[in-house]
Amino acid sequence: MMWKDGGSGRIEVEGVGLEYKSWGASPDIAPTIVMLHEGLGCVAMWKDLPAQLAAATGFGVLAYSRAGYGQSDPADLPRPLDYMTIEAAQVLPQVLDAVGFRRGVLLGHSDGATIATIYAGSVFDARIRGLILMAPHFFTEEPGLASIAAAREAFETGDLSDRLSLYHRDPKATFTGWSDAWLNPDFRSWNVAEAIDYLRIPTLAIQGRDDQYGTLAQIDELVNRSYAPVETTILDNCRHAPHLDQRELTLAAICEFTQRLERLEQATPELA
Repeated sequence: MMWKDGGSGRIEVEGVGLEYKSWGASPDIAPTIVMLHEGLGCVAMWKDLPAQLAAATGFGVLAYSRAGYGQSDPADLPRPLDYMTIEAAQVLPQVLDAVGFRRGVLLGHSDGATIATIYAGSVFDARIRGLILMAPHFFTEEPGLASIAAAREAFETGDLSDRLSLYHRDPKATFTGWSDAWLNPDFRSWNVAEAIDYLRIPTLAIQGRDDQYGTLAQIDELVNRSYAPVETTILDNCRHAPHLDQRELTLAAICEFTQRLERLEQATPELA
């Protein structure tokens, strides 16, 4: 792909077209933040956050929509219950290579945060210098499953379908692909926290205190299991989307984290 500030296009991964958009400096000029969206997200649903991140951090920013989301090609349904692990192992590395990723940070929200953790904990990729995890989940919790069931009701009887249609080419497939996996009885035993044990890079975790999909037990799991440094930002008056409910505080935490990573980068001598 040709990187362009505000540019967009498609990345082909094993015959599947994924939409992307880029902001700020290209990977050969500055580090890159790669944004991984939530279970019902896509490029467009990040709205102006990527542009703000590029301006505030000086990093380039890349966002893409996974298969079945936004304007990307459809995904095969039903999704396998390990779909986040598959995304981390098979798709994300090809996206990073396709965009010319050299070094930077994975920034994930919800499902995207889980995918970022699985990738960093299972693939040795020295290009990844840090993780920013917003509302990550590593195991299922009953309140979260109840919130997903409520979302299904809102999709079937309320206006959620209409709202999602503003962003996704097939909102029904997008929603059912996500909700059917999470509400599958076999998914109750889903747990990928082992990936945390293998993290060797700094992590910033951001979570709303009122997150309806996950409790602070998810953050505790990360802090207690990671051998690498973990910084936490717990936000009051904030639910599942810190970048929407507490934009300024979220941006400030991300900027401070990325600036610290860059200071460490500049202070580390190059190996001969």
